Amino acid sequence: MTIPRIGIIGIGQSAFKARRPDVNYPELVREAVTLALNDCKMELDEIEAVVYSLAPDALLGITNAERLGVDAVGARNKRFMRINTGGSTGISALAAGHSHIAAGACDVALVAGADKVGECGDSQTILNKIWDPIYERPLPLGTITMLAMSAVRYMHKYGMTEEDMARIVVKNRLHASKNPNAHLRSPTTIEEVMASRMISWPIKLFDACPQSSGGCAMVLASEKYIKDRGLDAVWITGVGHCSESYYIGDRMGNGYTADHADAKALAEACQRSYRMAGISDPTKQIDIAEMYSPFSNTEFHAIEAAGLAKLGESPRMLREGHFQLGGHIPVNPSGGVLCTNAIAVTAMVRVAEVALQVWGRAGEHQVKGARRGIASGNGGDHQFFGTMVVEA
Repeated sequence: MTIPRIGIIGIGQSAFKARRPDVNYPELVREAVTLALNDCKMELDEIEAVVYSLAPDALLGITNAERLGVDAVGARNKRFMRINTGGSTGISALAAGHSHIAAGACDVALVAGADKVGECGDSQTILNKIWDPIYERPLPLGTITMLAMSAVRYMHKYGMTEEDMARIVVKNRLHASKNPNAHLRSPTTIEEVMASRMISWPIKLFDACPQSSGGCAMVLASEKYIKDRGLDAVWITGVGHCSESYYIGDRMGNGYTADHADAKALAEACQRSYRMAGISDPTKQIDIAEMYSPFSNTEFHAIEAAGLAKLGESPRMLREGHFQLGGHIPVNPSGGVLCTNAIAVTAMVRVAEVALQVWGRAGEHQVKGARRGIASGNGGDHQFFGTMVVEA
C-alpha cells in the first residue's frame, strides 16, 4: 500500500523555562499555535482538524484539561482529538494528525499542546501513580528510579560508567547553549555533573531532565494541498510505534525476550519507521537524530535502538565524538530532553527539531548538510515508543 506523503509546513515553539507565570495554560498553548501559523502564513480558519497533545491531567490539576484548550487552538466546530501516551504524547499526537490526512479526512491539521510541569508541584509523586498499586508502586517507583535500574543493568551488561553518563550531559548542554528555546542552556563539565546531588544511583541531578513549561505546535498538510499552493515543506516519510509490557518486573529476565538495559520496543518502532521510509542502513542514511532521552543513561540505548550503534558500543563512540555537533551523526543537537522537558510536547519537539534541521532552519545548532533525520518519543513506564523519519 502506498502511503500519501504528508508534509510539515509550520512549526512553533515557545522558549521553554522553569515557569511561565506570565500566561495561563490556554494562553501558553495559543502562543505556540500563533508561532506555527505565522510560520506557514495561515489563519486558524484554514485549519480543518486539531489534534491536542496533552499528557497526564494531574500535572495541570484539571481533569480532562483538553476541554480548556479547545478555543485556544481554534477547534470549535472542527474535528478534535486529544492524545495522551505519557512522555510520547507529542509524537503520538503527530501520528494521529498524520493519519487524519493520510486517510483523506482532511488536507491540513494542527497538532498542538503545552505543559507547565515546573508549576505542578511534585511531578514524581504524580508519576508514581502510573504503576500497579499492589506490586510495583510501593517500591516506590518513579520515572527516575525506573530508569536508574535500567542504568545499573546497562552498566552490568556493557561496562558503562558514571563518567560516560556525564559525557552525555556535557554534550547536550553544549548543544543546548546554541538553542534559544532550550530550558537549560549553561554548559557544564564532567566534574560538575559528577559532583551534583545523587538522586537514585547512578542518576545524579545533572543526569536528569528539568521540569519545563512551554508549548509546541505543528501544521501538517497533504502533498496536494502543499503543491497546489506552492508551499515550502519537509516530509514525514516514516511513522512507527511499539508498546512494551506494563510490568517492569516482566523485563527483568524469567524468559522474557527484552532486557531492561536495552530498548527493544523502541528499536522495533525505529525499524517500522525505517521500513516505511525505505531506509536500510541508518548509519549511512540518517544525518541527525533527536532521541527522547530524559536521563543521560537512556541516550545510550536510544542511540542503539535507532541503529546508530551496535548494542553496548555507544559509550565508546560518544567518547570518540560520533554523536556531537560536527560528528558522524549528531544526536540531540537541540540539547534534547535532558535540557528541555515540557512533558505534553517533549516528543513533538523532537520531531520539530528534526524538521528544522532538514529544512536548514536550526540556527546555531544546525547540522551541516542534514537531509534526513529520525525522532523518537518514550511514554508511560518506558512502555510506549513512537518514531518518525523526516526528510527534505
